[in-house]
Amino acid sequence: MCGIAGEFVWGNRQANADAVARMLPALARRGPDADGLWAAGRVALGHRRLSILDLSQRAHQPMFDPETGLALVFNGAIYNFRALRAELERRGHRFFSTGDTETILRGYAEWGEGIVARLHGMFAFALFDSKARKLLLARDRMGIKPLYLARGDEGIRFASNTQALLDSGGVDTALDPEALHLLFSLHAVVPAPRTVLQGIRKLQPAHYLVIDSDGHEHLECYWRLCARRPEQGIDDEEWRERIEASLRRAVRRRLEVADVPVGVLLSGGLDSSLLVALAVEEGAANLRTFSVGFEDQPEEKGSEFEYSDPVAARYATDHQRSLIPNSEVLRRLPEAVAAMAEPMFGQDAVAFYLLAEQVSQHVKVVQSGQGADEVFGGYFWYPNMAEERSGDWADRFRRHYFDRDDPEMRELLANPPATDIAGEWLREAFAALETDRADSFIDAVLALDVTTLIVDDPVKRVDNMTMAFGLEARVPFLDHELVELAASMPPHLKLGDDGKKVLKQIARGRLPDAVLDRPKGYFPVPALKYVRGEFLEFMRDILGSQAARERGIYRPEYLRRLLAEPDQHFTRIQGSKLWHLALLEFWLQTHV
Repeated sequence: MCGIAGEFVWGNRQANADAVARMLPALARRGPDADGLWAAGRVALGHRRLSILDLSQRAHQPMFDPETGLALVFNGAIYNFRALRAELERRGHRFFSTGDTETILRGYAEWGEGIVARLHGMFAFALFDSKARKLLLARDRMGIKPLYLARGDEGIRFASNTQALLDSGGVDTALDPEALHLLFSLHAVVPAPRTVLQGIRKLQPAHYLVIDSDGHEHLECYWRLCARRPEQGIDDEEWRERIEASLRRAVRRRLEVADVPVGVLLSGGLDSSLLVALAVEEGAANLRTFSVGFEDQPEEKGSEFEYSDPVAARYATDHQRSLIPNSEVLRRLPEAVAAMAEPMFGQDAVAFYLLAEQVSQHVKVVQSGQGADEVFGGYFWYPNMAEERSGDWADRFRRHYFDRDDPEMRELLANPPATDIAGEWLREAFAALETDRADSFIDAVLALDVTTLIVDDPVKRVDNMTMAFGLEARVPFLDHELVELAASMPPHLKLGDDGKKVLKQIARGRLPDAVLDRPKGYFPVPALKYVRGEFLEFMRDILGSQAARERGIYRPEYLRRLLAEPDQHFTRIQGSKLWHLALLEFWLQTHV
């Protein structure tokens, strides 16, 4: 896991290596072990390395092969790189390193852009082909690894986060009104290619982009998720067996592809606890597990140690738990916001940030349970949607999910877009799924969530918060083969038993019954959940600041209404509407 950056120009210009050098400090926390810069004519590539595979200098980046004229910067982990390497060696390729990076370089020499679809893992990379004078940018199927773009008339810059692009200079920081409409509808999700800033875009998951020496672009989608049942009948028991086997493979892959120890973030919920059980069964020796908790509030406990401790004891893990005082949460919140490549409304971002700080002192790689709720139907709104009968698919979805409908958006934003952007986007997304890729409404909902919505929340949140401390988070539940299998499984095996039925069947007997039979938990951060005290004053100060007034994003009447009753305005999925407004403004004050 690393940070990448670069510039590619066309015409008779030379790439600006100084601009790429300015980007690297903003990527240093993603890759604290080494840095590199390589420039030649129309391209300049920069890299910050987190050493996970082949810890030697042979695997440093940018990686350049003078024989083929190929240069590469890569962020991520390729879990099938050994199989690809063996195939390439049989075809006559010789390797000078032992990690996964060179596999991409040699694979491109053999298959061209076809290498992208052969990769199994999480990745974002830029590969320059000096002989063909073109640049290839690619992103993994599930969007686990980020790749941001800033286009100009004569070139393009790219980086693993927006902070790096902003530091390179010359980026248009005007707000995108259509992106704001999406942001405040979809819990801070702005689907690719947009971001809230006009001058920064992001490469779509499961896509690659080829740019030639004249600046012509070709965007290719190399994978689409199909949520349809197989033709042959499969009973429930066989589905359980198939899902368990696929999940085992996903866990094993993420244990094996590392030259450093791999731990597990253990929250105490079903998903992370099941990862611990399967990791031990797959041979993980002296497994390290990590939990974080906070002080209780009158309404809610601040930790789930009562669930995580028995799991750690059952599997004899080397367990560490950290209790964070509530006073620390608000004090460290600005650091978490500084680590956000885009605004994130999830209040557990600071929890992941503080947990990553603790974990990074012990390991460089962890497995995490993100994605299980979206892939296997764990959230309360899924059955509510499934029971809804009025309206088309878009109506049924937004009625249980949107934070604000378009009429409220016009009360909120001082300069709203002319049309219902979020509603239009949703109808287009469902139309594509309904045509040929989903058997039912709930199949389409889960497919949309796992391929689009989850990318910005929580996948991006986990990436940003862990990489702020040079910690690589691997997410077995988002293994694309497991996702494909689960998408074809009947919905009752996902929504049944109050959600994630098939995972509970797999976990029964492996985990304490208390973990399986408890109500679904969410990462508790009580200090930020209840809109009062220091937290409320923090938001008042941000929204009442001169910077906020001058920016003028929000209509004053709407803001006054929320501030008059701050604990009365929540979204359909129980997010604080006031926090949404304050977080965006604070992010802009921090970064722009």
